[in-house]
Amino acid sequence: MREYTDEIVLTVGVAEGWADREEDPTEINWTIRQRVAAIPFEVINGRPVNPCEKTSIQRGRNKLGRWGENLTGDGLASVLDEFGDRWVLLVDRNRGRGWGLPGGFQNPGETAVDTACRELGEEAGVDLRGLAWRSTPPRYVHSKRASDEAWNVTVLCTVDLGTLNRADFPRTTPRSDAKKAAWVRANTLQELTTDLKVVHGGEVTSKNHAGMLTDWFAAA
Repeated sequence: MREYTDEIVLTVGVAEGWADREEDPTEINWTIRQRVAAIPFEVINGRPVNPCEKTSIQRGRNKLGRWGENLTGDGLASVLDEFGDRWVLLVDRNRGRGWGLPGGFQNPGETAVDTACRELGEEAGVDLRGLAWRSTPPRYVHSKRASDEAWNVTVLCTVDLGTLNRADFPRTTPRSDAKKAAWVRANTLQELTTDLKVVHGGEVTSKNHAGMLTDWFAAA
C-alpha cells in the first residue's frame, strides 16, 4: 500500500489555507463534507473513498489540499463576431500544461460560477461578472495529483456574450499562472484545434479540458 502527501500540501498549503491541517482523515467532520459533495462518496472507518477510480496512491492526499473532494470551477466564455464566426476564450498556462479553459479551486463561500468568473479575471484579465452564466453537472477530473482519498471534481460554467464586433471583444491580459490568453476561433472543435495550432502554436493538452470542450460543442 502506497501512502503519500506532498510536502507542499503540508507546509505551503496549510499556511495559505488551501489544504487541511488535519493529517489524519478520521479527524474530519465527514457528515458535513458528504452533505455538500458535488459527487457522492463513501467514508469507511473515517477515511474517504474516491468515488470514481483507483489510483496509484492508496493513502494520503498526493498533491491535493483537502481530504475527499476538492471542488473546482472552469469557465467557458464564447462570442459570435460580426461575420457569424464563434470564438472561445482560452489560456496557455505556465509549466508546460498547455492551453485550456480558465479555472481553479473554489474558495470558501464561492459558487462554481463565482470561481469561474474570478479565474477569468485572474488568468485572462477579463471581467464577465453579472452576465447570464450557466452551470453544467459536476464531473470527476482524472488527475495525476489525486489519490484514493483525495480527488478533484469540477463544474463547467458557460457564458455567451452574444454578437460583438471583433474590435469590441473583451481584451485579454494573461495574469497569474497564465502566460497567454486569447480568443480562439471555434465554429467546430476541429477548427478550434487547428486555429490553436496554426495561430497560437499550441494545443489543448488536458484530457479533462478536451472532454469539456467536446461536450460543449456537441450540445451547441
